Amino acid sequence: MPKNKNAEVHTVSVAPVQSSLDVKNQVSAAEWQTRVDLAACYRLVALHGWDDLIFTHISAKVPGTEDFLINPFGLMFHEISASSLVKVDQAGNKLMDSPYEINPAGYTIHSAVHEVRHDVACVLHTHTASGVAVSAQKQGVLPISQQSLFVLSSLAYHAYEGVALNHEEKARLQADLGDCNFLMLHNHGLLTCGGTIADTFLMMFTFQRACDIQVMAQTGGAELIAIEPQILAGAKAMIAGVTKSAQGMGGALAWPALLRKLDKQDGGYRL
Repeated sequence: MPKNKNAEVHTVSVAPVQSSLDVKNQVSAAEWQTRVDLAACYRLVALHGWDDLIFTHISAKVPGTEDFLINPFGLMFHEISASSLVKVDQAGNKLMDSPYEINPAGYTIHSAVHEVRHDVACVLHTHTASGVAVSAQKQGVLPISQQSLFVLSSLAYHAYEGVALNHEEKARLQADLGDCNFLMLHNHGLLTCGGTIADTFLMMFTFQRACDIQVMAQTGGAELIAIEPQILAGAKAMIAGVTKSAQGMGGALAWPALLRKLDKQDGGYRL
């Protein structure tokens, strides 16, 4: 059947972003590499189904500065590229031209962590179904899986205060996080922070898997077997042995393989 020439055509417009060459020429080599890795992290979160339309966020410090990169509010995670990331200072001011704003709740959470945790290069926050489900449980993460040991070795909790738009919440979030690398935001979701983007992603992978396992185990209805307290107490030493790094989660071991997986599907995150 021939198409109706008079039919109305609907198009979806997307605000243009600077070309990768334009941005690459304006930033240091270290910042560009951080942009590529952070964009890859966004794509990997989308690939694993942890994104929540446009409403969660990942940030990374610009090397050698207190500024950080975060997603352009309005793009899906699978659309994000190195050049589309928005650079802001600690006050949330954009430092380079971008047609996009940033998520104000994302700014509150991420600036709070970056402000006090100078050992942290990346902060990753999600709203997955399993993560929120466990965050709504009074007992939080249960010591019932090997994955949970990694999380429980450095886990903190933060009470829900509504959508994170109140900057007065930052001090309480900072106090609750302390020097931990895993934070469960009650009734809200999961957060990880680490010394590298790779470590931060791997920590979220482990956090998410621990929550998935917990929800599945609870659904089964059987009595759960808790890991012995002495094993939990030794978790930090075990993790250091497994990852060969007392400071990280061993993300550098998995990151090259994750990038190869992305490149086979779409290397657009590098642009």
